[in-house]
Amino acid sequence: MDENPAVHQEMVTMSEEQPRSDEPNPVGCNKYRRHLLVLFAFSLFGTTLGLGIYSHLQKESQWNLAAPCLSPACLKTSEHFTVAMDPFSRPCDYFLFACGAGGSSTNEERQSITGSSNKDNGELEVRMRKEADVQGESDGRLDTFPDRQTALLKAIKEILESPEEEGVSVSAAEQKAKKFFKTCMDAESQEKVGSEPFLTLLQQLGGWAVSGGWNQNDFNTTLALLMSQYSTFPFFSVYVGPDTGEEKNASNQHYIQIDEPHFQFPIDWNSKTRKSKASTRYLRPFYLSCGQYLALLDVPSGGTTQHCGLYISLSTTLAVATSPLRYRLSQKLLYHRITIQELQTLAPAIDWLSCLQAIFQPLPISQSDVVLVHNFPYIIHMSQTISQWQVQHEMMGTGPLHTYMIFSLLQTLIPALDSRFFQTMRNYSIATGDTQEEMPRWWRCVQQTERGFDTLLSHAIRERHAQKEAEELIHDVYSSLKKKLTDLSWRDNKSSGFILNKIKTLNPRLSTKTCNLNHKELNHLYAEVVLKEEDFFSNYLQMLVLEQKSRSRLLSHGTRTEGLSITPSISGNDIIIPVGMFVLPFFHSSYPRALNYGTLGSLMAKDLLHLLLPDIHTQANNPESEGMCVWSHYLSVTKGPGQAGTFSLPPPKQQEVWVQYSALQVALEAYKMSFTRHPTDSSLSGLSYIHLFLSSFTKVTCDADSFREFMPFEPSFLVTVLCSNSGFCPKPLTCLNKSQSSPHETCQSRTLR
Repeated sequence: MDENPAVHQEMVTMSEEQPRSDEPNPVGCNKYRRHLLVLFAFSLFGTTLGLGIYSHLQKESQWNLAAPCLSPACLKTSEHFTVAMDPFSRPCDYFLFACGAGGSSTNEERQSITGSSNKDNGELEVRMRKEADVQGESDGRLDTFPDRQTALLKAIKEILESPEEEGVSVSAAEQKAKKFFKTCMDAESQEKVGSEPFLTLLQQLGGWAVSGGWNQNDFNTTLALLMSQYSTFPFFSVYVGPDTGEEKNASNQHYIQIDEPHFQFPIDWNSKTRKSKASTRYLRPFYLSCGQYLALLDVPSGGTTQHCGLYISLSTTLAVATSPLRYRLSQKLLYHRITIQELQTLAPAIDWLSCLQAIFQPLPISQSDVVLVHNFPYIIHMSQTISQWQVQHEMMGTGPLHTYMIFSLLQTLIPALDSRFFQTMRNYSIATGDTQEEMPRWWRCVQQTERGFDTLLSHAIRERHAQKEAEELIHDVYSSLKKKLTDLSWRDNKSSGFILNKIKTLNPRLSTKTCNLNHKELNHLYAEVVLKEEDFFSNYLQMLVLEQKSRSRLLSHGTRTEGLSITPSISGNDIIIPVGMFVLPFFHSSYPRALNYGTLGSLMAKDLLHLLLPDIHTQANNPESEGMCVWSHYLSVTKGPGQAGTFSLPPPKQQEVWVQYSALQVALEAYKMSFTRHPTDSSLSGLSYIHLFLSSFTKVTCDADSFREFMPFEPSFLVTVLCSNSGFCPKPLTCLNKSQSSPHETCQSRTLR
């Protein structure tokens, strides 16, 4: 059997000496399981996969001659990799590899989980910190992968800034998106006009009581105008989506959904009284920011006290009826189905039909249409509050309801005003505890462009990045995932049948129908958009109108542009894989497949496992058993044999260990599948095949995996565990001559043996 080419797995492992079959395996969990089953499953898997591929190979040395990838994308990404990252360059202690300069923080978290370390483990922690420090000093963090959201925004920025190439036609829609972005980046023009654009718009809306010139327009007429034309929702939010509250809703029909609005101040929730209230410690900064906005709008200081006082009073009164999502979920307050006519009867202060008709024009909205309400007690409270305030302040002429709506509009339009408004908003955010670093201007401008031109940008990303190779990666990862999940040990045959059938019937597909529009259709979609040079405020208002049209299209066609998301989602019987995942440095059609599958393949596998985890972890034994298996081996290596029962691992971390380890297995299996279509691969920075695949996995998990913080050890240790089965790797990443535990069984499921 040792001479069987299937066992060597040349397509990924290259030719290196394999350990003898009678040597003890360095990782294990259950010495009482029979070895025969392991050998049989491993042989069967190797024969099935290897024989189909080995016919492409003539000599073992071919695998050592992987041609280097010299495309611009590869040359750029090669800055992130060096030969020193190869796990097989230090097989005895690869688990010591810490994630850059951030490794020490992870080690401290690990210390809090495992308890006080003994002397040997203390020395180990010091070595890991040194590894992290050297890594950080050597690269200055310049070779760190960005997080996935940043990578997507940079890809969009590159599209919006790309110059026109001679002989290459650019669609009119793309030209408009580029013009919008350009005017957004032109800060100087915005500084010149100051607050004048907003004041002009304010006069068009009939003024407001704060400045003394208010036409006292009808409340519902103004509300409908703000929601439909300016994407401003002062008293409640409106959006479109399926009824995901119904498990049996397979039609994927989209509904108008009504929810609480976003308040400008933090809200405290009292779980005992089940009541909300505005955080009192932030009301003074809120009041001060109100006064600063009025000063920027040239409002005399004499009116600040009254109008800001009423604004805060109305805001806090409305906030009382809000409640956190977890509470609403527990009380079944989400997805309350009701007709517009019934809603009008129960919350009469709002002219619901007129408002919704304005928001979704030109669609026909009728009284009998069903809408979904996500906090009905708030909607009733909001209606009662509006009625009371209309009666109390109608004769006084202070117009607090109108002022409240104008302040909401101001918050919507701050991105299009001069920097004084943005800085006032930023100062208030800091006062309320916002410690996030201020995003650069290009970041904000990309996000604003995305709001109006999401369909176009999704199309552009797919055209530039997500070609045939993206479809192949999706197919291979999901096929490997199904194989992994089918082989799980289920607690209940009935439940397992339901879950496995669900997994098999789900169809993963790249993005949505909107990404398949051609240039002519895209031009038609944005035909009514007329943008002006050096007038970002006017262009921003056009973008808000595009948002309204996008909502109407979603309601009429049920088609959402998920392309600019970064994680998969389930829509009916489809798993939507957004094209926004397929950007540099995580994916490129010219990359070595080892890099694509090691980075994006593993990230996609984690995303899919997290998406399906609620069904899996409640019905399968593997998340707990395999997670503890990996954890036990980690303890045996770092703390010595027999310590698994001494240091416990909380169930959520057990699940995450299983997800991370399973994703590595799934991605590797998917990479192997790709050789049925393409028998060779290229190299990057001197790394190729399994060497590049594993280095890519460790790199992307260190730098760009948001779930890594929940792991009790560094991702490199998962590579060590995987390579304990020499069928996957050229050699194990442990040394038998060291004082390490060497149980007889691996943590792998049968599928990947």
